[in-house]
Amino acid sequence: MPESVAGGLAYLSFIPAIVFLFLEPYKSNRFVRFHSFQCLFAWVAAIVIGAVLRLLSMVLFIIPHLGPLLVLLVHVVVGLAALFVWLVLLVKAVQGEWFKLPLIGDFAERYSDPM
Repeated sequence: MPESVAGGLAYLSFIPAIVFLFLEPYKSNRFVRFHSFQCLFAWVAAIVIGAVLRLLSMVLFIIPHLGPLLVLLVHVVVGLAALFVWLVLLVKAVQGEWFKLPLIGDFAERYSDPM
């Protein structure tokens, strides 16, 4: 399988990303390792953002009438932003580009060197 396809497949979920880190010949391919690690770090960031949103939602629900609307608005905006970022990462990987997210991409690049 071409490395660009493997890099794109790494973004389908965290499972292919983990598999590519242990499967030959992809575990020694820097491009596939970079996209696999970037996917995993993006999942961790999404979990953290989700936890923060849950706490923010509990605080906003205190506000009568306006609170639930604000919670809905924030969840829709964050969800659409996450979908957009995921699609950009997927397309860039399939095109064979080294597209780095801020902060997360630096960590992924650091860990992508084959052992």
